[in-house]
Amino acid sequence: MGASRTARRTWELERDALVESLVRRGYANEPRLIEALRKVPRHEFVPPHVRVAAYDDTPLSIGEGQTISAPHMVAIMVEALNCAPGQRVLEVGGGSGYHAAVVAELVGISGRIYSVERIASLAEAATSALERTGYSDRVTVVVGDGSLGLPEHAPYDRIFVSCAAPYIPPPLAEQLAEGGRLVIPVGSRWAQDLLLVDKEPSGLRQTNGGGCVFVPLIGAYGFPD
Repeated sequence: MGASRTARRTWELERDALVESLVRRGYANEPRLIEALRKVPRHEFVPPHVRVAAYDDTPLSIGEGQTISAPHMVAIMVEALNCAPGQRVLEVGGGSGYHAAVVAELVGISGRIYSVERIASLAEAATSALERTGYSDRVTVVVGDGSLGLPEHAPYDRIFVSCAAPYIPPPLAEQLAEGGRLVIPVGSRWAQDLLLVDKEPSGLRQTNGGGCVFVPLIGAYGFPD
């Protein structure tokens, strides 16, 4: 049985308040991003026991030692991606599926997102949440080592990594289309810089988007487990 009308309205009010706060603090500026954040129900992508905090601007535990990123960080990353309708996108570190759902609003029904998550139980939960919220037509969740990318669907117009890497994984650079952009936290296990990496004919051009803290990328081109 679905949520009551009162409960749905409460979630909508909380979501609107969060988005207004993100806009006011300068984290969300692009109109299409703001509309996407208003549409995607973050409470559907977190476990029931933390749902009361779904619209707080903070990371939340989703189990298995992983977190859903704070909304302001999702806004920063998605705005940096600068997605357009119809693009093919790779996500590394699918987590709860929320980040992919926000991007799905921007690439539209003609776009496609492939989300790689190494923990099978989280991938299953993310798939369920995406189906429940109507994004499974655009987002496919795959269990695997995200540091290897997903070569069978490359090249990608955009790649975003929702976990911290010690360096830019070579497979991700290879699978990025020319003219494409990769957004990735790079640094130590405890602190990173958010890098915006553009693939140009002359090579990769990097811009530092500022400091951040993410859970580590585990894999062949990540940190050891």
